[in-house]
Amino acid sequence: MLNIRHINKTYPDGTQALKDVCLDLPTGMIGLLGPNGAGKSSLMRTLACLQTADSGQMIFDGIDLTQQPDELRKVLGYLPQDFGVYPHISCMALLEHIAILKGMDKSARDQQIPQLLALTNLSDVANKKVATFSGGMRQRFGIAQALLGDPKFIIMDEPTAGLDPVERERLHNMLVSISQNRLVLLSTHIVEDVENLCHHVALMFAGNVTESADVQSLIAPLAGHIWQTGTIPSNSTSQILSKSFRFGVPSFRLYSKQKPTEDAVLVEARLQDKYFFDLLAQGEA
Repeated sequence: MLNIRHINKTYPDGTQALKDVCLDLPTGMIGLLGPNGAGKSSLMRTLACLQTADSGQMIFDGIDLTQQPDELRKVLGYLPQDFGVYPHISCMALLEHIAILKGMDKSARDQQIPQLLALTNLSDVANKKVATFSGGMRQRFGIAQALLGDPKFIIMDEPTAGLDPVERERLHNMLVSISQNRLVLLSTHIVEDVENLCHHVALMFAGNVTESADVQSLIAPLAGHIWQTGTIPSNSTSQILSKSFRFGVPSFRLYSKQKPTEDAVLVEARLQDKYFFDLLAQGEA
């Protein structure tokens, strides 16, 4: 549904945020992974037509984003990483205002807004000012406004930021359900969320999309080479991918073509292993 060809973007300070980005993304939940500064937010802002690319072409469902940005906005839902709100307007009134800007008629507004308030658990505070909301509540408001108008293309930049575990689980269930017949582009630092929710992932490093494929295809080359151990290996053929703790005891996940330590256990490769493997290859770890 989304075809991106040779997109480049350089900011006035000389930062080249996007470098010849090419992507073909299908319908469903798509994950966008990369470290800070990789260009994820720049790509999302460009796709949302909030900034123009220096060169290249982007086509969504027959809409040329560079030539027809207003047509895209009719089918777009966007949750940026940070957003401001009017200081004296209630949640209900602000959703009504945004819905009108999106061109929704009164019957559609009257039907959708209560549904979205219930979906994001904001019904009880619908008449309170959004400016007084906690971080998690404001994030849920951002999700509600992004879903107004039943968009075909939804862009979410760090949607679970500020959400507690229950809210995060509710959002996950909602995202899976709404992504069945539309494109949902999800950017997050929580690799586990992407692995659990997304069937397709694009990896970004230093402004480049290095790989884009279904999750199983990305992980497959690491199968049979991921080990978990409590000991740092002495040989130089092993790569330490990540370190975690359980009850204060360290545990290492390694990439190695042979058993790296006596206590090493072969484990199933995960998307997080692939992410750190590529991060090491990029020299960014």
